[in-house]
Amino acid sequence: MSTFLTHSAPNASTSMSPTFLLVGLPGLSAVPSWWAVPLITVYLLSALGNGAILWIIALEPTLHRPMYFFLFLLSMSDVALSTALMPTLLGLAFANTHAVSTSACLIQMFFVHVFSVMESSVLLAMALDRALAICRPLHYPTLLTNGVISKICVAIAFRCLGLHLPLPFLLAHMPYCHPQVLTHSYCLHPDMARLACPGGRGAVYSLFVVLSAMGLDPLLIFFSYGLIGRVLQGLGSSEDRWKAGQTCAAHLSAVLLFYVPMVLLALIDRLRMPVPQPAHTLLSYVHFLLPPLINPILYSVKMKEIRERIHKRLQPRKVGCAY
Repeated sequence: MSTFLTHSAPNASTSMSPTFLLVGLPGLSAVPSWWAVPLITVYLLSALGNGAILWIIALEPTLHRPMYFFLFLLSMSDVALSTALMPTLLGLAFANTHAVSTSACLIQMFFVHVFSVMESSVLLAMALDRALAICRPLHYPTLLTNGVISKICVAIAFRCLGLHLPLPFLLAHMPYCHPQVLTHSYCLHPDMARLACPGGRGAVYSLFVVLSAMGLDPLLIFFSYGLIGRVLQGLGSSEDRWKAGQTCAAHLSAVLLFYVPMVLLALIDRLRMPVPQPAHTLLSYVHFLLPPLINPILYSVKMKEIRERIHKRLQPRKVGCAY
């Protein structure tokens, strides 16, 4: 793999090369078709699980509430994010294809970051929903009305599309002074931006876009859960605390699953920690591929209503005979 990158990497230049080079999973380049099987299995299972969540929430009128609406959006973002990653992952797995054209790389980068920020924004909205439901239960129906939810959806759409739409154009016109060899199996903005010449246009804007979502959202989410924890401590009985805390368990697990690998990757890149490339690549896969697979399991196990509605829908209907 290292030999391939050494001989195939383009020379440093001040113009956009027609291709970027991706890094596959180290050690598997000799047998690319082997790891395509678990890769496709993970994708199909995540699509099936999230599809079940989307199906049951869309069909059940009793689930047409803010908490489940945000869960619906989370499942949408999970399916879309894993789908956006598949083209380059499958190319590496099936054909050991490392080269990807600039236009294809920019398109994948745009959609990966749009749906990543969508997932982060939805997790923040879910934390706000739980904080209002537990900290202000009497005012919850009047605070989170359909109009407010519509405004939240518009804000998420603007944040994902409006802020990220300039990024592909900025990167396309940046001068590149380094060999365009990426460090992941898919095109990511920080990975591409680090190859640009110092002082390239749009660097400040790009940093603002990244930090405004992935830096701010976790702080607000954990602040919300700090408020929830303080309220739970003041509840009268341990049974009340258990019931209230159980509603947040699945969401908090999803938050940790999404942000912890991302924070570890950021620390490794920023502090230049001596982490082996296989561990770095696997951690990246965990960040992007594991949440879409695990989230449906978390919500199906932790949320009783989801389990009951799915079980009810899957039960064969009994047909009676009239006499």
